[in-house]
Amino acid sequence: MSLIDLTAVSFSYGRGRRVLDGIDLRIEAGRNLGIVGESGSGKTTILRLLLGLALPTTGRIAFNGAPLDPGNRSFMRDFRRAVQAVFQDPYSSLDPRQKIADIIAEPLRSLNVETDISAAVAGALASVDLPPDAAQRYPHEFSGGQRQRIAIARAIVSRPELLLADEVVSALDLTTRIRIVELLKTLSEKMTLVLVSHDIGFVALLCHDLIILEKGRVVEQGPAGSILSSPQHPYTQRLLASTPRLPDFA
Repeated sequence: MSLIDLTAVSFSYGRGRRVLDGIDLRIEAGRNLGIVGESGSGKTTILRLLLGLALPTTGRIAFNGAPLDPGNRSFMRDFRRAVQAVFQDPYSSLDPRQKIADIIAEPLRSLNVETDISAAVAGALASVDLPPDAAQRYPHEFSGGQRQRIAIARAIVSRPELLLADEVVSALDLTTRIRIVELLKTLSEKMTLVLVSHDIGFVALLCHDLIILEKGRVVEQGPAGSILSSPQHPYTQRLLASTPRLPDFA
């Protein structure tokens, strides 16, 4: 089943240069997707489109087969509950003035999810291997890796179908990166992941399929194993040659 489809999607900022050009992309339930490219390749713009934060200049975006319609409040509420994101910087993504319980509960309140909020927060903390007493503490009391776990807990508390992770380990040390990879691997048993990164080695650990972006265009796509073992495009070959590998978690 397809969760999100991008069909012939292009995007330009105003009358400036085109950032994305003719992107075709399908996110299927149960098949993790990696979107890989260097800075300026269009990864961030694709993420904004997948989150409904921007609309394509041309082309079509569909969620569960229906066109993405920002003007339909009911549709967008369902969309935002189903699609959540975790971002790169675990230090700036959490409000330092709020307790962790309030940070994690924010999606439940903003989406009017009818649930026992305290129980949902406790469950989300447990899912990311943080103790219950973390709920009453503040972000500055945690390490970078723990803050990223808190951000993940906030993203999964509404039980989304799709979790978008944007450079989610790039600001972390190697040991912490490995632990976050292990956590994402566990979470992928319950939801579909889209990993956006410049690090093809990282996304290949967790993703069934890869899309390689260069200057706003898809230059290669297919099963991760095939691309890793036999990259066809010179750009993909350069990415593989320059990327250190994390340990295999198979």
